[in-house]
Amino acid sequence: MTRPITAGIDGTEESLAALAWAAREATRRRLPLRVVHAWRFQAHEGVDTGDRAAQERWVREATEEAARAVRERHGDLALTTDVLEGDAVETLTAAAADAEMLVLGSRGHGRIMGFLVGSVGQQVIVDAARPVVFVRAGDKASDEVAGHEIVVGQEGDPEDGAAALGFAFETAARRGATVRAVRAWTLPPVFAYSPGSLRLADEAGGLEPFERKNLAAALAPWRERYPDVHVVEHVEMGSAGQVLLSVSGTAQLMVVGRRARSSAVGARIGSVAGGVLHHADCPVAVVPPA
Repeated sequence: MTRPITAGIDGTEESLAALAWAAREATRRRLPLRVVHAWRFQAHEGVDTGDRAAQERWVREATEEAARAVRERHGDLALTTDVLEGDAVETLTAAAADAEMLVLGSRGHGRIMGFLVGSVGQQVIVDAARPVVFVRAGDKASDEVAGHEIVVGQEGDPEDGAAALGFAFETAARRGATVRAVRAWTLPPVFAYSPGSLRLADEAGGLEPFERKNLAAALAPWRERYPDVHVVEHVEMGSAGQVLLSVSGTAQLMVVGRRARSSAVGARIGSVAGGVLHHADCPVAVVPPA
C-alpha cells in the first residue's frame, strides 16, 4: 500500500510552511500528498463567528486555497484534501497512522511552543505510529541544499534507534545529503554503567572509543543499505540535546528517536526531543520505534 505524506494545517503561517515542506518531500519520494484540516465549531459570546455551516465553509475555502498554491508549484503531485471535524489530537493521530509521515507547523523559541508543539503536538508525538515532522514558519526550499546535513541522534546499544537512522538515511539518499550521526556521552556517576558495560569499555580502550565503536556498529547496516550516502560520525562528550543543537546550524533536518510516554499529567516526549523541538531552527523529525 502506498502511504501518502500528510500535512496537518490550521491556517497559520507555520502550518503553511509545513505544507510546503511536505509537498517538496512528497515530490522527492514520489508519494501522494494529503492535506488535513482538523476543526471544531467555535462560538464566542458577543462575537459574530457565523454558524456551523459558515465556519465549515471558511475552513474548506482556506484549505482549498492552500492546496491550489501547492498545485501551482507541483503540478504533477497527486494531492487530496480532507476537512475533518473533531478533536485535533485524535484526528491528527489517525491521519498519521495511514501516512508515511505527518508534517505539522511549529513555532518553538520561547515559553509557548505553539499549538501543535504544545499539548496537541506532544500528544500526537506520543500516540502517532509514524514519524512526525515539525516545521517552522521561516523554513524554505533553499535550506535544502548541498552542505546542509541530515543530523540524527543515536544512543544506547547499537540496535537502538534503528528507525530514526533509517529515516535519516532514506531522506539523505533522496536529497543527496550527508548524514551526520551524533552520539553524545557523559562521564557516568558511580554505578551508572553495568559491570558488563564497564568491561566492554575497558576492552575498547576507554569510554570514548567504546562510544565510537557502538556508533559505528549502529551505522553499519545503513551504510551497507545506502552506500552512496556520505556519513560523518560525530562522537562528543556532553548532553545529547546540547550536542545535537551545537551542530544544528548547518542542518536541513534534525532526526531524533521517540522516547515518549503518557502519564496522569499528560504526554511527555522526553528531554532530548523536547529540547531539539524547542530550539532547533531546522525542521525536526520525531521517529517512533520500529
